[in-house]
Amino acid sequence: MNNQKKKLGTSEEVKGQAEKLHSDDPGQPDSGAQDTETGPQGEQPAPQEAGPETAEALKDQLLRALAEIENVRKRAGREREDAVRYGITGFARDIVGIVDNLRRAMDSVEDQPQEGGEVIKGLQAGIAIIQQEFDAVLSRHGIEAISPLGEAFDHNFHQAMYEVEEGDHPPGTVVQVMQQGYKIHDRLLRPAMVGVKKKPNATVSELKKEAEPEK
Repeated sequence: MNNQKKKLGTSEEVKGQAEKLHSDDPGQPDSGAQDTETGPQGEQPAPQEAGPETAEALKDQLLRALAEIENVRKRAGREREDAVRYGITGFARDIVGIVDNLRRAMDSVEDQPQEGGEVIKGLQAGIAIIQQEFDAVLSRHGIEAISPLGEAFDHNFHQAMYEVEEGDHPPGTVVQVMQQGYKIHDRLLRPAMVGVKKKPNATVSELKKEAEPEK
């Protein structure tokens, strides 16, 4: 009897130790946990469909992005066109100075007396040809001269250097041109330096009198 009791006690101790080792081992799968994960509660929730407000917001963002891309494209096109049209502005400003010197040389040759003979005539003809070539090149690149003699003064293209009282022109008219100006396409390259017809003193006094308050 004692031997049987000892065997029963030993078997119960071995069973208890085995259960303890099984509970302490984290690598052993838990049947309960497996059932929980594979059950209905472990399934992923189905994605919700976007509502009309969300779709409208996404559409608005898309339209804004497309409009911004179109604006960038147009701006890049304008900048590229301006670079082609006005990229030679600095060079053209230097070239028109050479044209001015040729014109001055032409004027000085024309003022020479006729005793110079064929030499003066040949020099005059050569300067005239060079000047014509320069004018053709400038015109080909969209550069035009501004010769405002007899026109109304325009501060956008003219630079008034002095006022002239003599003459029959209306006040504010360009009566003298010291240096002609130039423009490249629709932009000012160099203003024309001009003399402007001065307003009569009587007109100025009348304007002052009209501006004064009555006593």
